Amino acid sequence: MSPVLMLCVFCVYTSLIFVISWVTSRRADDAVFYLGNRQSPWYVVAYGMIGASLSGVTFLSEPGQVRDTQFSYMMVVFGYMVGYAVIAKVLLPLYYRLNLTSIYTYLDQRFGSRTHRTGASFFILSRGVGASLRMFLTAYILHLFVFQYWGISFGVVAFIFIALILLYTFKGGIKTIVWTDTLQTTFMMASVVVSIFLIGKEMNWGVAEIFHRMKESELSTMMVTDWTDRRFFLKQFLSGIFITIVMTGLDQDMMQKNLSCRNLRDAQKNMFTFGGILLPINLMFLTLGAVLVMYAQANNIAVAETDRLFAEIVVNRMGAFAGIVFVIGLVSSAYSSADGTLTAMTTSFCIDILGTDRYNLSEKKRIRLRYAIHFLFAALLFWLILMWKQVNGEAIINQVFTLAGYTYGPLLGLYAFGLCTRIKVRDKAVPFIAVASPVISWLLDRYSEQWFLGYKFGFELLIVNGLITFAGLWAFRRKKPEQIRVS
Repeated sequence: MSPVLMLCVFCVYTSLIFVISWVTSRRADDAVFYLGNRQSPWYVVAYGMIGASLSGVTFLSEPGQVRDTQFSYMMVVFGYMVGYAVIAKVLLPLYYRLNLTSIYTYLDQRFGSRTHRTGASFFILSRGVGASLRMFLTAYILHLFVFQYWGISFGVVAFIFIALILLYTFKGGIKTIVWTDTLQTTFMMASVVVSIFLIGKEMNWGVAEIFHRMKESELSTMMVTDWTDRRFFLKQFLSGIFITIVMTGLDQDMMQKNLSCRNLRDAQKNMFTFGGILLPINLMFLTLGAVLVMYAQANNIAVAETDRLFAEIVVNRMGAFAGIVFVIGLVSSAYSSADGTLTAMTTSFCIDILGTDRYNLSEKKRIRLRYAIHFLFAALLFWLILMWKQVNGEAIINQVFTLAGYTYGPLLGLYAFGLCTRIKVRDKAVPFIAVASPVISWLLDRYSEQWFLGYKFGFELLIVNGLITFAGLWAFRRKKPEQIRVS
């Protein structure tokens, strides 16, 4: 496919996003930026969250990794369903009852100000690392197949990508994102479905033949029964539960969209609907991966990096229409994840770290400060994307979940301790516990095969990390029980 045509598609789609941004950001104030005045329709939020949850990593990495891990990822997805139920029935009622804008304000009320800032800091770290990895993958593909044609460097491509996201989110915030995510989810899903049919058509396979071929191959294997394998089905299932709880329920980006709903009941309907839709959608992505692998095998196509498999086949070996479909899906998935991240990081830093809601600042000063923080985080994400340029090898989706095991683990431990006990802890000790826990988890992961009879940690390292944090909080509990403000 011509790079010029791909660039035109990119520009037209981006222009459409800016039109939506302009419409939704008119007369926007702080309340609109943070929670959209709590007027977002739940069904719009649920639909749009699909794109935000999946991102460019899912679009590129999940299909590609089918070559190495088959359908074992579906066990993680089954775990997601339990995690979404916990969020809807436990976390959302808490957030709405406390009328939170930032979900980490709960930690202040439950433990103290240092715990509050520690939790928010770990979220910002987690989101910054995860989001930059996702953005890197998209910028890398755009550079490889579009901008490299004109000799434009990767750094310039990354800068353009960040600048565009910054421009269409800095005023409208969450209100803009709710509606742009809806558009982006539609295009991303359409891209996957059309790609499956186009590749199947190239091989003269109809829908029934595609599923028959998958069933007959080893690619559709879901359950790995070797307990020492990273893909052991029980580890995958349990990991899916807790990945969902931390990367959705304890994540300001995802919860900020839920908190923009009109009330708790709408937010719960949103969460259950969103969770139910994700099951067939992830199966659809894995089906795309199986079709790509079978096409590559049939045509003797060797792609070293699994994250490039989708792009290599569709862009280089199929027609212009397939390429257009791919570019629209890629850009949609990238924007839908990155825009919410930038808004959520700005929200958390302003409210949790700076405490702007506690000071008697004028509306003009609050907006000016928020703009500055928004630009600061855009610059930080740009720097991280350049840093990830040096990373290669393992599928990005695995890297995202692995890093989440380290950075989200302390948040899991803090919320579990806060919700499951009525014990007070030494607020001053919490930052040290939160830092020590990932370090201990890393040591366990590094030497697990030597210490635990060949056992290899997978995504369940997140659970271990949370348990270590929980144990640390128990060790530094206050001896005399005190009345707490939030149960």
